[in-house]
Amino acid sequence: MSTYRDLAHRGSARATVLRTVGTRERRSHLTAPRVPTVGIDIGGTKVMAGVVDADGVILETLRTETPDKSKSPKVVEDTITELVLDLSDRHDVHAVGIGAAGWVDADRNRVLFAPHLSWRNEPLRDRLAGRLSVPVLVDNDANTAAWAEWRFGAGRGEDHLVMITLGTGIGGAILEDGQVKRGKFGVAGEFGHMQVVPGGHRCPCGNRGCWEQYSSGNALVREARELAAADSPVAYNIIDRVQGSIPDITGPLITELAREGDAMCVELLQDIGQWLGVGIANLAAALDPSCFVIGGGVSAADDLLIGPARDAFKRQLTGRGYRPEARIARAQLGPEAGMVGAADLARLVARRFRRAKRRRVERYERYDRYARTRTGGDTGSATEG
Repeated sequence: MSTYRDLAHRGSARATVLRTVGTRERRSHLTAPRVPTVGIDIGGTKVMAGVVDADGVILETLRTETPDKSKSPKVVEDTITELVLDLSDRHDVHAVGIGAAGWVDADRNRVLFAPHLSWRNEPLRDRLAGRLSVPVLVDNDANTAAWAEWRFGAGRGEDHLVMITLGTGIGGAILEDGQVKRGKFGVAGEFGHMQVVPGGHRCPCGNRGCWEQYSSGNALVREARELAAADSPVAYNIIDRVQGSIPDITGPLITELAREGDAMCVELLQDIGQWLGVGIANLAAALDPSCFVIGGGVSAADDLLIGPARDAFKRQLTGRGYRPEARIARAQLGPEAGMVGAADLARLVARRFRRAKRRRVERYERYDRYARTRTGGDTGSATEG
């Protein structure tokens, strides 16, 4: 992994290579080198790293807890570096892609803001590239997940795709004609902060009535805990399951009880699903995609969530009955989607790096041959003299 440090130009040359990726993704992924790359998915609670081949197959994964957000950004960077170096001991790593839970600038260098980490205008790409000695690509984790689903999962064959990730909040991404649409400043796809209820629930973003306050893991848990705290008869089952400890009520527990037929939990997932359908209908009016892919941890509820979402979408869609309807599908790649997508996007940078390295090596070889020829010629002339 030492050749990049020795041969790659720093500063503007590297930035130029990386900036070209976004405008040429569709063509590039077909001709990217079939080499292993590392994908990193950084969330508020875990860092997952994996080696991924050109077919999206995960060869090895490593997981560790995310350092506490009160710690310096360097601590998280140290964690990422250790994971990559560990994997590189067993695999020939050609590039590293990072999916970060936060806003990433249009050049995909700086994390402008990460709600669960102490990153504020952090030059993550350049700092890690200097330490890892291979090309590094940084993107929003929803963008990398959407790319993975388009390449290898539920979105294969779609030219206009919108990804919605339901977790603690709501993230999203837009793909059109094989390109991730990041917006002018790199922060497109923050669907969770569309206002759907004026004056509604306060959101951590500072506004009220954001979509993620009505259709997300946080919304699901909040409603269940409020019913339990009120000692509602419909909540007796879940109260008994957590032995009266309301803070122990979690999204996965609600999903588990809903699958077992608990009426309250089924109803809560239906409510979340209906709000999901309302938001999807709004996005269809604005973007008109052919497919919505629903991912994230909450999507594990499957038809308990996506069924009500499809029903609400059909009821709320503008021009319903007179226009084609987008397909709504559950993501196929699960929690590894962001990691797989980050690795695959990094492969595009690896191709350009390998091409640039080959050209530099060829130049060095030509110069070396020329220098040897001149030296030999001068020596011959001196001998004859």
